[in-house]
Amino acid sequence: MVAAGSVLEIVKRWPVFTNVSEVIILVPPLLGLKGNLEMTLASRLSTQANLGHMDTASEQWVMIGGNLALIQAQAIVVGLLAALFTIVLGWIPEGRFSVVHGCLLCASSVLTATVTSFVLGSVMVGVVMLSRRFHINPDNVATPVAASLGDLSTVSLLAAVSTVLYNTLERHLWVSPFLIVVIVSLIPLWWWLAHHNRYTSQVLYSGWTPVIGAMVISSFGGLVLDYTVSNDGIAVFQPVINGVGGNLVAIQASRLSTALHQVSIPGVLPRNAVNGCPNPLTTFCGKGISSRTAFVLLLMVIPGQIIFLLSIYLMNETKNFKITVTFAAIYVAAAILQVAILLFIANWLVHFLWRRGNDPDNFSIPYLTAIGDLLGTVLLALAFYVYDLVSHNT
Repeated sequence: MVAAGSVLEIVKRWPVFTNVSEVIILVPPLLGLKGNLEMTLASRLSTQANLGHMDTASEQWVMIGGNLALIQAQAIVVGLLAALFTIVLGWIPEGRFSVVHGCLLCASSVLTATVTSFVLGSVMVGVVMLSRRFHINPDNVATPVAASLGDLSTVSLLAAVSTVLYNTLERHLWVSPFLIVVIVSLIPLWWWLAHHNRYTSQVLYSGWTPVIGAMVISSFGGLVLDYTVSNDGIAVFQPVINGVGGNLVAIQASRLSTALHQVSIPGVLPRNAVNGCPNPLTTFCGKGISSRTAFVLLLMVIPGQIIFLLSIYLMNETKNFKITVTFAAIYVAAAILQVAILLFIANWLVHFLWRRGNDPDNFSIPYLTAIGDLLGTVLLALAFYVYDLVSHNT
């Protein structure tokens, strides 16, 4: 996550990011794809592994093939929609629209989405299978790995692809539209494969609402980032605060979902399960294992963010922004608030979805990571604003 922030801090000054400002708005929704697709895939596979549905080689390959085809179809569609929504968000304040830049955004988004989804999806499959083999709970491993690897690979690939396409605009205008046509034409193939797989046929039709909804939420986080990225340091910390929050809430959501799968079926809440809006105190201080897990995850924010702060400081990634004790305190407080809100929402949302008959493995993590992206970006901007006020008054 620190590496992703470092890359973003560097590339934000590249010509494609300065001349096509909408590219920076694409960063949060594309980073959010790890929550929409890869982390959801990791949660689905982890639940199936814990239920013993991946113990035979034949079942493993059927499940893996269907899920990889599914996330390819979703990645292309969501990547294209994210680019179109970004174009609208960029057009509204500026009042102008460039078809050439629009094609560049769409091509960069869909190519980045489809490549990262395939690579990270394959990694998730390997992580879940290895975890199962060594008797490690995949819920505790798969989703954090997906989030951590997804940040760096997505930012790096988006920067590289958009730069290459930007450099072709003067002589080869056809490259971006050609890439869009080729990649979009693969959707029927991935759709057919996912449709004829018993593990993904239902998700193929029911899993679009959270994915698209999460993309819209993350895009507003991108708009906030676009307005604040000129401040030194924000680009470095944005993937870190959002990555940590997404990691922790995804672990909790995946564990809650697995626990429900083990004792009940969607639509039927177990006895003593959360029904309605939960009590914030019982969310973190209750007697159940989920409450203790939530409390431990919340406490992990403090040492985790301090380690990331020290890493950023030692790597001198904020050359024009000095990290002080005051800033560190404000930043860690913002991170704690973000994770506390996310864990509280997760406790309510997972049980709410289960009560309505929806599988939280497919629905909860996209919403939670998207809310985390928006909330983290806003709180990060507020942290820098508060620090500026404190610095000027001392």
